Amino acid sequence: MSVQKYPLPPFTLDTARQKVQLAEDAWNSQNPENIALAYTIDTEWRNRSEFVNGREEVIQFLTRKWQKELNYKLKKELWAFTDNRIAVRFEYEYQNADGQWFRAYGNENWEFDANGLMQKRYASINDISINEADRYL
Repeated sequence: MSVQKYPLPPFTLDTARQKVQLAEDAWNSQNPENIALAYTIDTEWRNRSEFVNGREEVIQFLTRKWQKELNYKLKKELWAFTDNRIAVRFEYEYQNADGQWFRAYGNENWEFDANGLMQKRYASINDISINEADRYL
Protein backbone atom coordinates (compact mmCIF):
# COMPACT_ATOMS: atom_id res chain seq x y z
CA MET A 1 0.00 0.00 0.00
CA SER A 2 1.36 3.43 -0.95
CA VAL A 3 1.88 6.08 1.68
CA GLN A 4 0.21 9.40 1.01
CA LYS A 5 1.79 12.72 1.96
CA TYR A 6 -0.90 15.40 2.16
CA PRO A 7 -1.79 17.69 0.59
CA LEU A 8 -2.15 15.74 -2.64
CA PRO A 9 -2.11 17.05 -6.19
CA PRO A 10 -3.77 18.62 -8.06
CA PHE A 11 -2.76 21.67 -6.02
CA THR A 12 -4.77 24.78 -5.29
CA LEU A 13 -3.23 28.02 -4.07
CA ASP A 14 -3.94 27.00 -0.48
CA THR A 15 -2.62 23.44 -0.77
CA ALA A 16 0.49 24.58 -2.68
CA ARG A 17 1.25 27.07 0.10
CA GLN A 18 0.69 24.34 2.66
CA LYS A 19 3.07 21.98 0.83
CA VAL A 20 5.76 24.68 0.77
CA GLN A 21 5.34 25.40 4.49
CA LEU A 22 5.53 21.70 5.33
CA ALA A 23 8.78 21.43 3.35
CA GLU A 24 10.24 24.48 5.10
CA ASP A 25 9.34 23.09 8.52
CA ALA A 26 10.77 19.67 7.69
CA TRP A 27 14.09 21.03 6.38
CA ASN A 28 14.44 23.31 9.42
CA SER A 29 14.11 20.22 11.62
CA GLN A 30 17.36 18.94 10.05
CA ASN A 31 16.15 15.34 10.42
CA PRO A 32 17.29 13.59 7.21
CA GLU A 33 15.43 10.33 7.87
CA ASN A 34 12.12 12.11 8.44
CA ILE A 35 12.62 14.51 5.53
CA ALA A 36 13.36 11.64 3.14
CA LEU A 37 9.88 10.20 3.78
CA ALA A 38 8.38 13.11 1.79
CA TYR A 39 10.11 11.81 -1.36
CA THR A 40 9.45 8.78 -3.55
CA ILE A 41 11.74 5.77 -3.09
CA ASP A 42 13.29 6.56 -6.49
CA THR A 43 13.27 10.37 -6.20
CA GLU A 44 15.57 12.31 -8.54
CA TRP A 45 17.34 15.46 -7.44
CA ARG A 46 19.73 17.96 -8.87
CA ASN A 47 21.09 20.11 -6.08
CA ARG A 48 23.60 22.62 -7.40
CA SER A 49 25.97 20.36 -9.39
CA GLU A 50 25.20 17.19 -7.40
CA PHE A 51 22.77 14.50 -8.53
CA VAL A 52 20.93 12.51 -5.86
CA ASN A 53 18.86 9.42 -6.62
CA GLY A 54 16.61 7.66 -4.14
CA ARG A 55 15.76 8.14 -0.47
CA GLU A 56 18.98 6.59 0.81
CA GLU A 57 21.06 9.11 -1.14
CA VAL A 58 18.76 11.90 0.11
CA ILE A 59 19.54 10.88 3.70
CA GLN A 60 23.29 10.76 2.96
CA PHE A 61 23.18 14.11 1.16
CA LEU A 62 21.28 15.90 3.94
CA THR A 63 23.50 14.38 6.63
CA ARG A 64 26.61 15.72 4.84
CA LYS A 65 24.91 19.06 4.24
CA TRP A 66 24.20 19.75 7.90
CA GLN A 67 27.61 18.56 9.02
CA LYS A 68 29.01 21.49 6.97
CA GLU A 69 26.17 24.03 7.18
CA LEU A 70 25.86 24.82 10.88
CA ASN A 71 23.11 26.91 12.52
CA TYR A 72 21.00 26.41 9.39
CA LYS A 73 17.76 28.40 9.04
CA LEU A 74 15.59 28.24 5.89
CA LYS A 75 12.69 30.28 4.49
CA LYS A 76 10.73 29.10 1.41
CA GLU A 77 8.16 31.03 -0.62
CA LEU A 78 5.68 29.71 -3.17
CA TRP A 79 6.51 31.08 -6.60
CA ALA A 80 4.12 29.17 -8.92
CA PHE A 81 2.19 25.91 -9.18
CA THR A 82 0.23 23.68 -11.55
CA ASP A 83 -1.52 20.34 -11.12
CA ASN A 84 1.37 18.34 -9.65
CA ARG A 85 4.25 20.84 -9.78
CA ILE A 86 5.38 23.61 -7.47
CA ALA A 87 8.13 26.20 -7.92
CA VAL A 88 9.61 27.93 -4.88
CA ARG A 89 12.19 30.58 -4.16
CA PHE A 90 14.15 30.26 -0.96
CA GLU A 91 16.91 31.65 1.12
CA TYR A 92 18.78 30.19 4.02
CA GLU A 93 21.58 31.17 6.31
CA TYR A 94 24.27 28.99 7.78
CA GLN A 95 27.68 29.14 9.36
CA ASN A 96 30.71 27.09 8.33
CA ALA A 97 33.17 25.39 10.71
CA ASP A 98 35.38 28.50 10.66
CA GLY A 99 32.49 30.65 11.90
CA GLN A 100 31.85 32.47 8.61
CA TRP A 101 28.17 33.17 7.90
CA PHE A 102 26.59 32.67 4.49
CA ARG A 103 23.23 33.35 2.91
CA ALA A 104 22.11 31.07 0.09
CA TYR A 105 19.50 32.11 -2.47
CA GLY A 106 17.82 29.75 -4.86
CA ASN A 107 14.91 28.31 -6.76
CA GLU A 108 13.48 24.82 -6.68
CA ASN A 109 11.17 23.03 -9.08
CA TRP A 110 9.22 20.16 -7.57
CA GLU A 111 7.16 17.40 -9.20
CA PHE A 112 4.87 15.16 -7.14
CA ASP A 113 3.34 11.76 -7.73
CA ALA A 114 -0.37 11.09 -7.14
CA ASN A 115 0.34 10.23 -3.48
CA GLY A 116 1.85 13.65 -2.76
CA LEU A 117 5.44 12.37 -2.62
CA MET A 118 8.06 14.46 -4.37
CA GLN A 119 9.49 12.49 -7.28
CA LYS A 120 11.69 15.24 -8.74
CA ARG A 121 13.51 18.17 -7.15
CA TYR A 122 15.73 20.53 -9.13
CA ALA A 123 17.53 23.22 -7.12
CA SER A 124 19.70 26.09 -8.30
CA ILE A 125 21.53 27.81 -5.44
CA ASN A 126 24.01 30.65 -4.97
CA ASP A 127 25.85 31.53 -1.74
CA ILE A 128 27.22 34.84 -0.53
CA SER A 129 29.28 35.43 2.58
CA ILE A 130 27.70 37.79 5.09
CA ASN A 131 28.65 39.36 8.40
CA GLU A 132 26.87 37.99 11.45
CA ALA A 133 25.33 41.44 12.00
CA ASP A 134 23.67 41.17 8.55
CA ARG A 135 21.75 37.99 9.37
CA TYR A 136 17.95 38.22 9.31
CA LEU A 137 16.68 34.65 9.37
